[in-house]
Amino acid sequence: MFDILVYLFETYAQPCAFPKMEALARKLSAVGFEEEDISAALEWLSGLESLGERGLHDGFGAAAQRVYCAVETAKLPVECRSFLYFLENAGAINSMLREMIVESAMALRETSVPLDRLKIIVLMVLWSQHQAMD
Repeated sequence: MFDILVYLFETYAQPCAFPKMEALARKLSAVGFEEEDISAALEWLSGLESLGERGLHDGFGAAAQRVYCAVETAKLPVECRSFLYFLENAGAINSMLREMIVESAMALRETSVPLDRLKIIVLMVLWSQHQAMD
């Protein structure tokens, strides 16, 4: 699934530039991706799209601190949570984007999300929200 997400990022300048999901599935299949991975990636992208449409708002103050529940700490190891903390303190993401990233990571079927995969999730969330990526 993550190979597909990276492929989409590299192939399309903006998420709105890729075709509708059915046509995208056919294109991904033609490129050689497995049907199971395509389904998982498109399902995850749909969830990401709905997060953006729901309009999570950045209603937290600058001094707010994120406390992760037990399920989140089990799925997001300390290096992942530290990375999110670093990004937020560096001003690369705000609390709204952090929550989108956490929700997107929690939506994965995996029991634990390694840091390299979280970095791809961060990239995809920023890309989907048309955020600057330095």
